[in-house]
Amino acid sequence: MRTIDFSPLYRSVVGFDRLASLLDAAAAQDSTTGYPPYNIERTGEDAYRVEIAVAGFRPDELIIEVKENLLAVQGRKAANDDARKFLHRGLAERNFERRFQLADYVIVHDANLADGLLSISLKRELPEALKPRTIKIGVSNAANLIDAEKAA
Repeated sequence: MRTIDFSPLYRSVVGFDRLASLLDAAAAQDSTTGYPPYNIERTGEDAYRVEIAVAGFRPDELIIEVKENLLAVQGRKAANDDARKFLHRGLAERNFERRFQLADYVIVHDANLADGLLSISLKRELPEALKPRTIKIGVSNAANLIDAEKAA
């Protein structure tokens, strides 16, 4: 495993400590488990889709939670193997939890389960105060300014 030292970054920038902390956390995260597989797709300028392969899970066995820029998807299967006798069990219907760090102002729009894929639609929505805006430039009449100066 490769480690990166961000201490020079902390010494030379102000206000980016959250970014460095996110990078530290991503590097420290255990990425050895590949279950369940997932895709992250950019579907537009500010739109994204996360697709997670959840074959064998019903909607009531899946939990999607967003808290403080963290999207967590959990799958919890009830243990009901008593009535079934498997000769071969190749479908991994085990419990899982996937976490995705979301950027600021990214919100979850909806989630759909179809054909064993859980699709979560995300969109970045900037508040009105942060959107670029055009400032109208007023033009003053130079003749009015000269008249006002003469009157004074």
